[in-house]
Amino acid sequence: MGRGKIEIKRIENSNNRQVTYSKRRNGLIKKAKEISVLCDAQVSVIIFGSSGKMHEYCSSNTSLVDILDQYHTQCGKRLWDAKQENLSNELDRIKKENDNLQIQLRHLKGEDITSLNHRELIILEDTLENGVGCVRDQKDEVLMTHRRNQKQLEEDAKELHFYAQQKDMMMAETGRAGNDGYHQRMKADFGPSTYHVQPIQPNLQRRF
Repeated sequence: MGRGKIEIKRIENSNNRQVTYSKRRNGLIKKAKEISVLCDAQVSVIIFGSSGKMHEYCSSNTSLVDILDQYHTQCGKRLWDAKQENLSNELDRIKKENDNLQIQLRHLKGEDITSLNHRELIILEDTLENGVGCVRDQKDEVLMTHRRNQKQLEEDAKELHFYAQQKDMMMAETGRAGNDGYHQRMKADFGPSTYHVQPIQPNLQRRF
């Protein structure tokens, strides 16, 4: 018996739908690969599943961008507007600028300079000398600033030490003045201290 005809409509069962999607997706990509190899055709396939996951295939002898460019040329239709195209051009410009900056950075490090001619090497040498001069000037400025700050800290420390000595001297003088006043008050209250030694038994006579 021959295989029955399958009605083309949405598969309601999610598990069966996912299995069918995987099988037919792989079969479609397989057919794209076969026609690309057998017929030397430029083929590109992009598939988005219901989950949003993307699967793609593109012939090894081309790229998706090249195929889209050919589509634009053949059909005269644009898949994106002028704003998106300008954005793409701006991204390309930034990428090229970044590549140039990376090359210049390697040259400044002394890397990949064998391809430079004599004039380019002179320009690079002048740039490096100017850079070294700026670095030295900044280094000297930082050193001078550090020395000024260090000198200021030393002067501040000396001033604080001087003030501390003055305070100690004032406290010592205040202490001595307080002791002298105390002794003077004691003398005024009690008078001079005079002691007389008397015999314990004044009428005691020596016996023979």
